[in-house]
Amino acid sequence: MPEFALGGFTNPKKELRKKAVSIVKKAIDMCKDVKAKLIIWPGGEGYNYPFQASYSDIWNYFIESMQEVVEYANSKNVVVLLEHKNSEPVMKILMRNIGMTMFVINKIKSLGTDTKNVKVNMDWQHLIMNGEHLAEYAALLLKENLLGHHHGNSGWGVFDDDNMVGCSNFIDTLALCVELRKYDYGKNGERIGFDLFPYTEDHVEAVKRSVLHWEFIESVVDKIDLQALIEAQKNKDAVRCYEIVYEALGLDKKFVDKVYKKYQER
Repeated sequence: MPEFALGGFTNPKKELRKKAVSIVKKAIDMCKDVKAKLIIWPGGEGYNYPFQASYSDIWNYFIESMQEVVEYANSKNVVVLLEHKNSEPVMKILMRNIGMTMFVINKIKSLGTDTKNVKVNMDWQHLIMNGEHLAEYAALLLKENLLGHHHGNSGWGVFDDDNMVGCSNFIDTLALCVELRKYDYGKNGERIGFDLFPYTEDHVEAVKRSVLHWEFIESVVDKIDLQALIEAQKNKDAVRCYEIVYEALGLDKKFVDKVYKKYQER
């Protein structure tokens, strides 16, 4: 929508900020009707150049608009999921990392708005682009009761590839799955969603492959001695941690003995 080229919630024109909020309220009404949650990904809220914007002003606009939207969602009992990203379409999105996302929620709460229906949607590639470790931030969000949903995917980390789950960053994705298991994620109906963009692959096959990869990763976690891993983590014993994880991947005593024997014969 060209009229929102300079932002919706952060547009310099008050009437356009109000229009953006009204559009999101209509989306909330639709979510109420179909019993859905609403993801807010503010990819157009930010700036492209140094000196382009008054940072304090646009942050005030953003928080004010978000607060109004959250209060409206509360009145409809609709859950709002906030999703961060560092850039694209604007180069500097305000809510560009997990920390800023938590800041937005806490800021709205500090202004007197009930934020129990505000959670975070973790788009894995958005975290990877920031160098944010999937497992760490999932654990933090779970601890704070803020993890609402996932957009599972993978990529190289320099662009929002939205590649199939587990094709890159396999170990990070496995570590994420371990943290979800620790917190029994899914016991209340939580799900893993996908945000995939198969540029050259068959769309259905890419989704099927992502489902299979995630199920395989879950099956690996089934084999991990989680209690032993937790004890090793308490001591920050990286060697022991990887011994436990790789044993679940097949690097067991039989494999180790085979390797030792191979080198002894040399």
